[in-house]
Amino acid sequence: MRRGAKRIIILFACTIMTAICFHNFLHLPPFLGMMTGLAYLQFLSYYLKKTSGRDESLAFGGAGDIAMGDASESGYDFFRRLARAEWDTLLFFYGVVLCVGGLGFVSYMSLASNLMYVDIGPTFANVMVGILSAIVDNIPVMFAVLNMNPDMSLGQWLLVTLTAGVGGSMLSIGSAAGVALMGQAHGKYTFFGHLKWAPAIAVGYAASIVVHMWINAGTFSVPV
Repeated sequence: MRRGAKRIIILFACTIMTAICFHNFLHLPPFLGMMTGLAYLQFLSYYLKKTSGRDESLAFGGAGDIAMGDASESGYDFFRRLARAEWDTLLFFYGVVLCVGGLGFVSYMSLASNLMYVDIGPTFANVMVGILSAIVDNIPVMFAVLNMNPDMSLGQWLLVTLTAGVGGSMLSIGSAAGVALMGQAHGKYTFFGHLKWAPAIAVGYAASIVVHMWINAGTFSVPV
């Protein structure tokens, strides 16, 4: 692990805790906690950038082993990494969320909710949500389910959370992390490179549903 990696892992855990505490104790939107976590990373990035030359000279005798960056970078520059994010990826998420909001405004989401969770049934619908999230993306699919706000038990809400998360990993385009990684790692991480692992992920997807329904069988009758 390169210099600063362990501290970034710790800051990631602190970011999650900050978002939870902001929501539970301060009654603020969780995204404010995530943005605060981004500030954590920016402060650490500035520190690593300012101290990289001094620490590397002491450790490597001036060899200049650049930490967590390219040879042209002076230490780990978070702003340089953030600038490499592709705008088409960001616009994709913005467009999908905007479309879901528009469909909810004209009542199409309520019609879809009645079709999926009343006519078909919540268990089958939640399993299909996971498969759909692998094609569309798990963030807009879960956002759509939250806008539908179907009347489900606690076990069913846990099931759709599980299926959207695990099912979105069956394809590289099914998660925000996969889309962002394809944009960053050109040629190293591709759609077809991930596709060879899809059968194993599908088996894990089915197994996770079975295990959840076995262990948390009592929560399927508990209302939220």
